[in-house]
Amino acid sequence: MTNSNTQGHPQKALKHLSNFERTDMATSRGTTGKTSDHLFGDPEDLLIDRAERARRQWQTEMPEVAERLTPMVLLGRLNEAAQVMSRDYLAPAYAEIGLKTGEFDVLATLVRSGPPYKLSPTELYRSTMMSSGGMTARVDKLEKAGYVDRCPNPEDRRALSVCLTEKGLKLIKEMIPAYVEVQHTAIDGLSGKEQAQLAELLEKLIRSAAEKKTP
Repeated sequence: MTNSNTQGHPQKALKHLSNFERTDMATSRGTTGKTSDHLFGDPEDLLIDRAERARRQWQTEMPEVAERLTPMVLLGRLNEAAQVMSRDYLAPAYAEIGLKTGEFDVLATLVRSGPPYKLSPTELYRSTMMSSGGMTARVDKLEKAGYVDRCPNPEDRRALSVCLTEKGLKLIKEMIPAYVEVQHTAIDGLSGKEQAQLAELLEKLIRSAAEKKTP
């Protein structure tokens, strides 16, 4: 994804490209129909994101769908935005306290559930959208680290709940203020109004897409 500080400055934009992206840019001359003496192709292409480049290539390759590619661009940008936010902002924040994404999700879900900070495995994997197998592995690791315990479920003697320990509660509550700042940094390329608009539109999109698949 092109950094907002590189708009209008192809040479600066080039610094933000991986080796793979540079190679892709060099070969894109043949797929976009442009030619250039520039080492990495037309400098203007450096300001085009992956989704827009894909759209232009499909428009050339399959003109019959040229006017129906907006969803492809939208979904491509949503996917890339999620990858960038996770890779460059969220995952490093979890790593600072020795956690991976799924492990943080388990602890954070327990904390935000409120006292007594206890949930059944089913409640946990539904809240975090993990598989039951994935949840078990993460709880095992967190229990070994002393962040959670398996404790009796008062509503079902045959079942165990996942209970947050004082150590786990302290870890997450001390980390959250800095984590919130990381999230602000990740999206500060949008104004407050734009952030609110995007959040509302994504909520609408998620709801409508899910309803289509609901029996």
